Amino acid sequence: MVDKIPLRAMAYSLSPLAVGDPITRPERGVPVRVWVHTSDGDSQVEGEATAWSPKAVHVRYFDQHGREGFVWVWASAVTRQ
Repeated sequence: MVDKIPLRAMAYSLSPLAVGDPITRPERGVPVRVWVHTSDGDSQVEGEATAWSPKAVHVRYFDQHGREGFVWVWASAVTRQ
């Protein structure tokens, strides 16, 4: 079992209106590097894209403590591995 990132330390996510439509959900996640913004600042972390729209990407990521989180970010914040 993987520890979840506590709410106070999670990355800030885009609103549903910012994400837009249509949303594509692949059968398996796509490895990515992603910039996330938290209360501690910005950092680039490893993750996998689990869904995307024309403007945004939903990413499953791990913080520096190995805890799992999920976040919607702008597509420009994501680099495919």
